[in-house]
Amino acid sequence: MLFYSLVFAEKDGWTPLFDGKTLNGWNQKGGQAKYRVENGEIIGTTVANTPNSFLCTNKEYGDFILELQLLVDDKMNSGIQFRSLSRPDYQEGRVHGYQMEVDPSQRAWSGGIYDEGRRDWLYIPNLNPAGKRAFRHNDWNTYRIEAIGNSLRTWVNGVPVTHLIDDMTAKGFIALQVHSIYGQMTEGMEVRWRKIRIKTKDLVPSPFDHIAVVNLLPNHLSEQEKAQGYQLLFNGKDLQGWRGVHSTDKPGKRWAVADGMLTVSPSDGSETGNDIVTTENYGAFELVFEFKLTEGANSGVKYFVNEDFDAGGKSGIGLEYQVLDDERHPDAKQGVVGNRTLGSLYDLIPSEKLEQRFQRKIGEWNLGRVVVYPNNLVQHWLNGFKVVEYERKSNIFKALVARSKYQVWEGFGVNDTGPILLQDHGDRVSYRSVKIRPLMANPMPCE
Repeated sequence: MLFYSLVFAEKDGWTPLFDGKTLNGWNQKGGQAKYRVENGEIIGTTVANTPNSFLCTNKEYGDFILELQLLVDDKMNSGIQFRSLSRPDYQEGRVHGYQMEVDPSQRAWSGGIYDEGRRDWLYIPNLNPAGKRAFRHNDWNTYRIEAIGNSLRTWVNGVPVTHLIDDMTAKGFIALQVHSIYGQMTEGMEVRWRKIRIKTKDLVPSPFDHIAVVNLLPNHLSEQEKAQGYQLLFNGKDLQGWRGVHSTDKPGKRWAVADGMLTVSPSDGSETGNDIVTTENYGAFELVFEFKLTEGANSGVKYFVNEDFDAGGKSGIGLEYQVLDDERHPDAKQGVVGNRTLGSLYDLIPSEKLEQRFQRKIGEWNLGRVVVYPNNLVQHWLNGFKVVEYERKSNIFKALVARSKYQVWEGFGVNDTGPILLQDHGDRVSYRSVKIRPLMANPMPCE
């Protein structure tokens, strides 16, 4: 039966990576976890006092489609490495590269994409509730990876989980991970793999789907993003599509484009409030943007901006996703219960604070997201985590406004459309990959 299935797979364009009997074609790197073959399965077993272990293919693969089945102890962690490397000049041969996560824990990140030994998490499946529910506990799961060009996509049991666009590594080995022991893990836990097969020729990518794309190529729209209706608000080259707030003129000289970044210059204290807004107005939408702070910097991304409100020549007035160096800027300690900190709905609702490992250092890029659903549910996201959720126009929202600095503007935050605004607060802050799509229907909210 095994011989028949392998021959059939080869005729269908698939090549087996595991012969069902031996570990021929594989080599172990990293830690000293145990790998053995039984009943047509590769079995990995945890061992105490050893780092992450990897059973790696001898061959490297660039573009491919990989499928396999796995069964893992419910308190264990594992992963499938792909386009991964181990070189003497990188951390003494440490395995590094893309990993499709195996995570039976309550956080349910199975199928997410992690950058082992390098950049940490690249695609956290929090944006995809259906994908988070796809993993089956204490049962066999079918994993699928499509790595075609810069497009990296994963499925668990036929359910799409992630779609990452990235160009850091074009080719590398595939590996089966046994994680080092941590948390509730103990020695002797097992993860099993079987029916491991790969296709490298005549690759046909799966049809586009509805899930969110995390695109790490600056100012770039992938084909799936285009199909979903996204458009770039910043093209990476000039300020086309932007104007000064309260003006029909182009943005002032304090905003400049260089190296694919839109940057506001620091002020000497005599001039701020040179905000810029989109030339188009938006209602329900999903807005994605990257931002990079300098030390002590303050800025913001505003939406449903109402230019009829008089701010005394200062910043345009609208709902604000706060962009701030919480540690060094005094605004973080003002307001109420932290409602002026990074990711917050400024002066209204404080953001949930991220674990340290998911916070970006000053000078690194953060990924922001604002989702406004047609039913007025609004979400703020930061680096893959939902940090604020509220219902615009609700009684609670109106009560919050009545107790805030915005109480002087009747009808604040309830206009049906408005431009998107990038704030000049006198500090150097950079933006890129600013993109938006209208939400015409009534999609399910993200978790």
